[in-house]
Amino acid sequence: MNKDDIIQSQTEPLLNYFQKVIPLNPKEKQLVIQLFKPRLYRKKQYVLQEGDVCNQFNFIVRGCLRMYKVDDKGTTYILQFATENWWLSNIGSFHERKPSELNIDALEDTMVLQISHENLLLLYTSAPKFDRIFRVLIENSFVSLQKRLLQNISSTASERYESFLDSYSHLTNRLPQTQIASFLGITPEFLSRLRNQQIKKP
Repeated sequence: MNKDDIIQSQTEPLLNYFQKVIPLNPKEKQLVIQLFKPRLYRKKQYVLQEGDVCNQFNFIVRGCLRMYKVDDKGTTYILQFATENWWLSNIGSFHERKPSELNIDALEDTMVLQISHENLLLLYTSAPKFDRIFRVLIENSFVSLQKRLLQNISSTASERYESFLDSYSHLTNRLPQTQIASFLGITPEFLSRLRNQQIKKP
C-alpha cells in the first residue's frame, strides 16, 4: 500500500460521513483527502487548552474527547463528549480567532481527522458544497448546546440522566462514573443512586 492509499484509508470514515450528508464528486473527495490531516491523541492529552486559539476542526475516527471548563475553585464542568463519527471544536474560538475559555482532551487514545481554519476556508471556496455542510454542523451544535443549557436550568437530575442515556448510551460503560457525574452536574454518589433506580425499573 503506497502513501496515497494509506491517506485515503485514514480518511475513509470522514468520506463516508460526508457521503451520507451530501454525495461528493471525485474532486471533492480529493479535497477532503488533501486538507484533512490524521492525528492521534493519547489518553489525557490536550487537544485544546484554555488560553490557546482553537486552530482545528476535529472529526473523531475512534476514541472519545471531552470539552470542559475548570472554574477558579477547580470544579470541572463538562459541556460535551464526542466519540466516533462526531465533531468537536470550540467553534467560537475557531471562527473568531480568539483564545479559548474551554479545554478539550482525550478520555481514551483517540484518532481524529483535523482541518485547519485556513484550509477550511480553502475548502469552502474550492467546493461550496462544504460551506453548506459545515453550516448545518454548526447549527446542529448550537441547537444541541442550547438544549443542554435549558436542561441544566429546568430539568431534574433524573431527567438529565435519562437524556444522557438517550444521547450517550454507547458511553455508559466507557466513561468513569466521575466523568458522567460531572457532565450531569451531580456527585458520583448521587449518580450511583440514579443508576440503581434505573436497574430497579420494571
